[in-house]
Amino acid sequence: MIEPVSIGLIGCGVISPAYLKAASTFNVLNFAACADIDAEASARCSENFDIPSMTVNELLARDDIEVILNLTIPSAHANVNLAALQSGKHAYCEKPFALNTVEGKRVIETAHERALRVGCAPDTFLGGGHQTVRNALDEGTVGIPIAGTAFMMNHGHESWHPNPAFYYQEGGGPLFDMGPYYLTALVNALGPVRRVAALTARAFDTRTIGSEPRRGEQIDVEVDTHTAGTLEFMNGAIVTVVMSFDVWLHSNRFIEIHGTNASLSSPDPNGFGGSVRVSRKDRTWDELPLTHGYLENMRSIGLADMCVGIRTGRSHRCSGELAYHVLEIMEAFGHSSATGEHIELTTTPDRPDPLPTGLAIGELD
Repeated sequence: MIEPVSIGLIGCGVISPAYLKAASTFNVLNFAACADIDAEASARCSENFDIPSMTVNELLARDDIEVILNLTIPSAHANVNLAALQSGKHAYCEKPFALNTVEGKRVIETAHERALRVGCAPDTFLGGGHQTVRNALDEGTVGIPIAGTAFMMNHGHESWHPNPAFYYQEGGGPLFDMGPYYLTALVNALGPVRRVAALTARAFDTRTIGSEPRRGEQIDVEVDTHTAGTLEFMNGAIVTVVMSFDVWLHSNRFIEIHGTNASLSSPDPNGFGGSVRVSRKDRTWDELPLTHGYLENMRSIGLADMCVGIRTGRSHRCSGELAYHVLEIMEAFGHSSATGEHIELTTTPDRPDPLPTGLAIGELD
């Protein structure tokens, strides 16, 4: 039996309950402390999940904590990761990995210098839906991948989120908020991206909050809210990606991959399960049986996988290198739009290892 890894949570906001609830599935995770710059948020987390609450500095100073789970806002991700690494702790953070590749590279280099691990969400590609997609591709179901599409289009988060301003600041927008789910799923399926060509725009300069407690408040839009790009993968596949907070409704599928033998329709990459469909030469959609489990909300499976890697020495699937590659893809959208050029990427991470089939819930190997 693997010895549990002691986890310190920094950032006790909206996403933290999903992590803490799912974490009970994995015996390798032991939450030892929580902290937030908002002491009330940390106190609520402590009360709801029976985790000792303390300040961020107190948590970072504890020698018994091995991993920091960083669930802060995007603008703090890199700095909190660096603080964790500099205190001798591994770091795992929510997406995006950083606001830009300069920040992200500093985190990667610091982890390497200190022989520590860094990981990053999303981990939804480890769910049964996208592991089934990966299995189908690896078995040659579609033949040679040629093309694909990925669509995430809605009208933003201000209608439901209690504090949505950061979605329209640097590190937000549809690409940095939702793009990591789609791009990580695509890299898991097809491998790394070679180059990017894109255009970006924004439809509104302000947004009106529709949720309590800030209903009616105007927030400034500081980032582009509609992005459309074409990715050329190292394997030759060409995939069209559209991420938007400017669309009221659409009828496109989440992700489709088209090959020499068949087309594959993938489920929502912001979830763990969902339907996987294939269309062969008969041109009808047939549902594929799911090859893997973990179909419910399993946020923390990526953290658990990293902790198993810490104990066993194997690589972890939601790696900093994968997240940095996705960050480089997203940053390339803006650079391409501004310059009118294709942007060649500098990183070529390996595809994450697929999960084995037949795992019991709570197992990762």
